[in-house]
Amino acid sequence: MTVRLARIGGYSLRVKINFGQFSLLGDAALTISFGTEMSRATNARVVAAAKAIRSANIPGISDVVPAFAALSVHFDPLVVEHSKIVEAIAGIDVFDDADMSAGRFVDIPVLYGGEAGPDLDEVTRETGLSATGIVELHSSAEYHVYMLGFLPGFAYLGDLDEKLRLPRLKTPRTRVPAGSVAIADQTTAIYPLESPGGWRLIGRTPLRLFDHTADPPAVFAAGDRVRFRPVTAMEFARIEAGA
Repeated sequence: MTVRLARIGGYSLRVKINFGQFSLLGDAALTISFGTEMSRATNARVVAAAKAIRSANIPGISDVVPAFAALSVHFDPLVVEHSKIVEAIAGIDVFDDADMSAGRFVDIPVLYGGEAGPDLDEVTRETGLSATGIVELHSSAEYHVYMLGFLPGFAYLGDLDEKLRLPRLKTPRTRVPAGSVAIADQTTAIYPLESPGGWRLIGRTPLRLFDHTADPPAVFAAGDRVRFRPVTAMEFARIEAGA
């Protein structure tokens, strides 16, 4: 496949690449697109490419950030030109049959409903499911971490069961407690920090999902697999006290 980059300094660059389409993102970053579809297969290619680029240790690259169907490569333009970054990345061998189970497995204990999940009752009314049925559906699936964004450590987890897919709240909350487990459209997520938010809150985890002093600071990484585990209020308190 051959692609053309946008013009910079009066010239453009053609390169052959083996796993995606390059485009410019300002003067210190490139985006590599793998399509427009939000799917585990596409995201597996994104994650595999991100790992391969990081492992290549290309001089000048400062960060590689995967998203749903693309990844951004940030570099220092005072160290290396964008054309050299493209040429180096284009030579990396990334297999299309990326292993979608390659990520770590993360178990998340969750206290559903009540003060921990103030929107659960509303979700039951809008879906026609019982609270028990919602918890069973939400906790029985294994989710895929597509990307991190919005907040440090905030992971977009898919794919939510179609029976649970509801739009965001019309009026976002000004305060969502850290650890809140939420759903919106085809994804579920956990707020790692207290913040405003418009997702529907159905539970809360006692785990701390982001710690800037830890290495790595975030519990989740793109490509990880996640399963939610219902716990009682007593279990929640015990885990929180030991966290």
